[in-house]
Amino acid sequence: MNDEELIKRVAQKDRRAFEELVNSYRRLVFNVCLRLTGDRETAEDLAQEVFFHVYIKAKTFRSKSKLSTWLYRIAVNRSLNYNRKNKVPHRSPPSGSFTENVSSKLEEISSPPSYSPEKSLENKEEKAFIRQTVLSLPEKQRTAFILYYWEELSYKEIAEILKTSLSSVESRIHRAKKTLREIFLERVVNKSK
Repeated sequence: MNDEELIKRVAQKDRRAFEELVNSYRRLVFNVCLRLTGDRETAEDLAQEVFFHVYIKAKTFRSKSKLSTWLYRIAVNRSLNYNRKNKVPHRSPPSGSFTENVSSKLEEISSPPSYSPEKSLENKEEKAFIRQTVLSLPEKQRTAFILYYWEELSYKEIAEILKTSLSSVESRIHRAKKTLREIFLERVVNKSK
């Protein structure tokens, strides 16, 4: 069944349709909550809240956007509200070593690890550093960056989710990349001293 039919049936409180919706979108919702909060337990709780909200508010869904866009919007809003309400501190970039070839690090975010154990460990450490550094970005930049690079959404989809202009999304992602590059360059310079 397609998304439009699925959400209509959820609006009619069809439990099977709701289970199908949850099974289809559980990973998407959990991942965005995890990436925005940085905490697995919190992300699990927020994902449950998102699906509860969808179940209660399914009748309000208008097919002007995709169902996934609506789910992203709810997950993003719940995550950001959680961070604000619980005064999750703005994280400082993490300390630790970081290898050279800085310009390619942003491109490696979604690449699979190498099969050599040493390279795999290095990739895991680098990805952990990148995740921590992304969490240190200002909220608007972090959110747009995560939706673009980790969720692989288009600028247009991100603008719909965040209810902002396309140029605003472009600007946020540009500033996020600039900030990350500066942090990575500083890291390499400090490491070489």
